Amino acid sequence: MRSASTNPCRQVLAYQTINNLCKPERCRSFHDYFVTHLPSSSLHPDSRSAAGPSHQLPRAASKPHTSNKGPSPAPLIGVSRDTTVVRIPLRSAKHHFGVSLSRGTRPYNEDAYQSGVIELPAFAKKAPITLTRAPANSPLQAYRESQRKKEEQTKDTAGDGEGTSAEGASGDPQIFYFGVFDGHGGTECSGFLREHLHEYIEDAAVQYGLESTLTGNKDKRAKRESRTDSRGTGTPAIEENTSHGHQSASDLQKSLVKSWRETVGGYFRRFSPPAFTALSSSNEASEPTISTVLTHAFLNADLHFLNTQLRLLKDDSDSIAADLPINTSDINPHSSSLPALPTKPRSAKPFQGGSTCSTALISTPTPTPFWHPSTPSTLITAHCGDTRILLSRVADGSSVALTTNHHPSTPSEATRLRRFAGSFVTDSFGEERLSGLANTRSFGDMPSKRIGVSAEPEIRRVELGPSEYAFMVLVSDGVSGAVADQEIVDIVKEARTPEQGARDVVAFATEVAEEGDNAVCIVVRLGGWERRVEGGGGSLGTREAREWRRSEGASPRRRSR
Repeated sequence: MRSASTNPCRQVLAYQTINNLCKPERCRSFHDYFVTHLPSSSLHPDSRSAAGPSHQLPRAASKPHTSNKGPSPAPLIGVSRDTTVVRIPLRSAKHHFGVSLSRGTRPYNEDAYQSGVIELPAFAKKAPITLTRAPANSPLQAYRESQRKKEEQTKDTAGDGEGTSAEGASGDPQIFYFGVFDGHGGTECSGFLREHLHEYIEDAAVQYGLESTLTGNKDKRAKRESRTDSRGTGTPAIEENTSHGHQSASDLQKSLVKSWRETVGGYFRRFSPPAFTALSSSNEASEPTISTVLTHAFLNADLHFLNTQLRLLKDDSDSIAADLPINTSDINPHSSSLPALPTKPRSAKPFQGGSTCSTALISTPTPTPFWHPSTPSTLITAHCGDTRILLSRVADGSSVALTTNHHPSTPSEATRLRRFAGSFVTDSFGEERLSGLANTRSFGDMPSKRIGVSAEPEIRRVELGPSEYAFMVLVSDGVSGAVADQEIVDIVKEARTPEQGARDVVAFATEVAEEGDNAVCIVVRLGGWERRVEGGGGSLGTREAREWRRSEGASPRRRSR
């Protein structure tokens, strides 16, 4: 995960930049582990319990079900035997998570990744409530009531801080976070995103007062919707929590958009992200969603990174130069009449590169982990650039792409940037570029911000049914540029573990790629992992083509070109 640069001065500057951006209140280390229950017998196999059956059910409640007595009782949700809460480092769980990086033929690796658990309210759908109930005076119902009371007592005594079970500090099930960052021009931007993007997401959720979809307070929500704003217009507004210094969603969004307009200008003078619904007076009372939080976090992180680079470019003692928008000398045709920006030492030169980004958040309605075959979950992806996120569907074995490449040739991006069509060029390989960049959305890239290179994420929500998908793959363009989506999925199907699958994908991309770009691949196990080769003929669909490509990649004739 740790990217390394061959330039020592630049590497020191990168870490100085990251440390300057780190907020004091968010100084905890990233939770790169998950918390789960393991049976005590698995930790102490020689122990002998005299408490009777391991399921701890009363004898009357553990009788086998007979079909002539109505429907079977609902299964018990929760811990059914003695368990121990343990922490498991995610990168050590090779049967659940795998990652592989390669610098290719480049002198150093500019790509990075992150994985772990972050503190967010749950956004998964509530689990359906069973309509089958045991009689009120039955031993089974009494056992369920005792389990429910025990869980409530556990939550009441847990207090603040880290959760004491397979839950977060807020009491919701853990939110898993995975990210791939493809840097270009250096490691400063990708390293910053790796270390701090999750903090911006957590902070945005707190600022917006994002509520859990599992334990949200309906009375509080109704009270908020019934309140009117202080202007007396009668329009419902989001309640401002002054005790914690929270601003309304409308104020947060207006402040961020204004900062972009004043700092960058150009494209951002008319910038209005679709996820910022509170900017419209008709939607001022709308509830903040996870999409709003992610959009705000991405744009805020990019703005802070940009401002840090501008401090290296502008001299604070020169008030005129400090107030100028970025790229004044590049965009303004009359730039010769403007005061020259002060020069800085070479070691303090601002970073001109950037990074693309793809992140995935997984939330479950219960503390049962998302890789359990019977657990439904909700997947949220936030993406900008040409990194990719794929799912493997169990039913037919096909790959499901959750992201699109943000290139100038993409119709949606061409429409968004139609006012700056004069900046579109075609290189010698026939690929369209925007001011020399292959991506129209990315973090950093300070010289191209005014013409529309934005970090506004493309967000997608997918409901994952139990065992509906086998695994998820996150890759950089060093992989997706050389290997097709279905080939990536089929390579992982042939692996025994996600870790082996990630290594095989990167190895194949390195063998068949012509340019030898940096490559990173993350494979995450989902509920249908054990059935990954059942649908669509397994991996046979692309095996012959992959073998031919591998042989061509090793051919001496290709090396001599």
